[in-house]
Amino acid sequence: MTAGITTTTDYLNRLISSLRGLDVSRVSDWGSRLAELAGNGQRLLVAGNGGSAAQAQHLTAELVGRFQTERPPISALALHAETSSVTAISNDYGYEQVFARQVRAHARPGDIVLLMSGSGRSANLLRAAEAAREVGAVTWALTGPAPNPLVTLVDEAVTVTAQATSTAQECHLVVIHLMCAAMDDAIAAKGSTAADAVGSHPSAPLSSLAASSPSEPVEEGRPAAAPGVRTNLVVVGDAFLDRDHTGRVERVASDEPALVVSGGTTRMRPGGAALAAVMSARQDHAVTLVTALGEDAVGDQLRTLLDEARVEVVDLGLDGPTAVKTRIRAAARTLMMLDEHDVCPPIGRESDTALPAARRVLTAADGVLVSDYGRGVTAHTGLRDLLAEAARRSPLVWDPHPRGAVPVAHTAVVTPNSREARVIASRPGSGALSDDVEAARAVGRVWGPVQVVLTRQEHGAVLLSDADLPPLVVPAKAAAGGKADACGAGDFFAGHLAAMLACGQLPSEAVASAVRAASEYVAAGGPRSLAHRPDNGSPTTGPSGAGRTAAVRGAVELAEAVRARGGTVVAAGGCFDLLHVGHIRLLEQARQLGDCLIVCLNSDDSMSRLKGPSRPVVPAAQRSLVLEALASVDSVLVFDEDTPDEAIRALRPSIWVKGGDYSGIGIPESKLVGSLGGRTVVVPFVAGWSTSSLIESARTR
Repeated sequence: MTAGITTTTDYLNRLISSLRGLDVSRVSDWGSRLAELAGNGQRLLVAGNGGSAAQAQHLTAELVGRFQTERPPISALALHAETSSVTAISNDYGYEQVFARQVRAHARPGDIVLLMSGSGRSANLLRAAEAAREVGAVTWALTGPAPNPLVTLVDEAVTVTAQATSTAQECHLVVIHLMCAAMDDAIAAKGSTAADAVGSHPSAPLSSLAASSPSEPVEEGRPAAAPGVRTNLVVVGDAFLDRDHTGRVERVASDEPALVVSGGTTRMRPGGAALAAVMSARQDHAVTLVTALGEDAVGDQLRTLLDEARVEVVDLGLDGPTAVKTRIRAAARTLMMLDEHDVCPPIGRESDTALPAARRVLTAADGVLVSDYGRGVTAHTGLRDLLAEAARRSPLVWDPHPRGAVPVAHTAVVTPNSREARVIASRPGSGALSDDVEAARAVGRVWGPVQVVLTRQEHGAVLLSDADLPPLVVPAKAAAGGKADACGAGDFFAGHLAAMLACGQLPSEAVASAVRAASEYVAAGGPRSLAHRPDNGSPTTGPSGAGRTAAVRGAVELAEAVRARGGTVVAAGGCFDLLHVGHIRLLEQARQLGDCLIVCLNSDDSMSRLKGPSRPVVPAAQRSLVLEALASVDSVLVFDEDTPDEAIRALRPSIWVKGGDYSGIGIPESKLVGSLGGRTVVVPFVAGWSTSSLIESARTR
């Protein structure tokens, strides 16, 4: 009996000792952050094995039900509890992937993934942590003694120093109850008004409320917007004014080996983070720019340009002149760049009023882009604190600069280009793919844990979700019409990436979308395209709605950009229902006649009227995608009319191409093409191929 009492006493003493070592402050913080999930569209995912699985389900039951006080339910899933998924995934992918695959299915940026383990070494939990980082979720771990592998993979951890696994598990149950108590207290502290609003209005974290004045309501934890929905994007960084002077070069100076630029025009546009904000606003996102501007004529001009672009501005204040950068261009090339202010003046003249405003817009953001140009905005201490808070709620993309600040904790993605990555990681390289991958790995290790998207100019981008995993390589389609002006392409890429992550896309999806969008921006003339306001005119392209309008704008802007560079715009039309050898040869020959080829494609309704109710076999969206995948095709424009006349008027091609089966007969579009200054030509066709015969052959087999 005495021995039993002694054993029991020792056990309790060890348990008490372990409980005393808990990081109670972090546990309380976790509870407060769980309270923020209520009503904002985000959720908690929990996973564990054995006894930890039971405790994971205990926690989710407390959130979906209640702990001590009445409150709205909080979305929480125990990943082991869905037996069909667990057994199917284990059978098909192996038990290591049992939680990781569910995380990829259910988790979105801003969700919390809590992994519970006595040892911190379970392979399926390690894979789950990696998957959570990939999708941009916040990761927590509740484990036994540290150090252990799981702790190194997550954002935050609470560890229990205990000799026995059973003691660690008992402490974990205490942690669960402490978290739930802190969560209930946090929800109750918001008061009856906030409680009534839960479910229709995102709530603010206690830390944010404490730092704000009572007159400054703060919203928190907004749910990710669905793709195609207008997102609330905040751009943070250094803004300046860009001047582009474009002239002509006809001689070299007689007394110096220098080119003489004659005549020309000068265009003004926002630069740096301001350019990133304007380009995001043109993609129909609600955009706020947090920056620092001087009280001077240049600053006033920049404010006007931003206002015209519908970009809201939070101005920290610049104690000096607003920077100006000038490009001297001729023959579609930049000859010289002038930076009129290479000394960065102090920032923060308006901090007292600007920082609370910055807090409001950051806490309401669906996504954040930090566009760092190394001039001091991202190094501002107060602003960095706000960015670190924002990164825990919404996906934050950091576009770095070699002279800029280090990304804040919880940054989702960093987007250096090849040169910047080599500078940041202090390693040489040639720009080859293998060198760029290693540079991205090095950046991930220097700034990790963070996902790295290394942009490679005309070669696309590389995504490294983990420094030790294989990269995702996303090639880019080369811009048509020879040398293109890629100025601003990096800003366009980063802004589009941030918006897609805010829409809930996976990083791999968002990077692929950003590469396509940046390629289209360059093909449309780069910064020149900013001179044209988007319109909703016909003809349309792609699927109905905004996507079709954007695509026709891309085709028309491509034609304008190629003409502006002195290139030849070639267009061809047709149904292209089942793509065959004859189509391929036609398009290859057409592309050889100029500097870009745009295909005018009959829509589904247009083809049905032309070919009959059984056509098309392949929908327009898929036909367009297949055509754009061909190296010979630079863009596709879908038209709804019976003829391509409206598309031809929009494109004004120099050459309109038809297949050899039209040889010797009149071509309906010839008169219209000629009236627009172009000419119609016929190229040879491959005999024996037609879509109708292919369809008939398939039916009779």
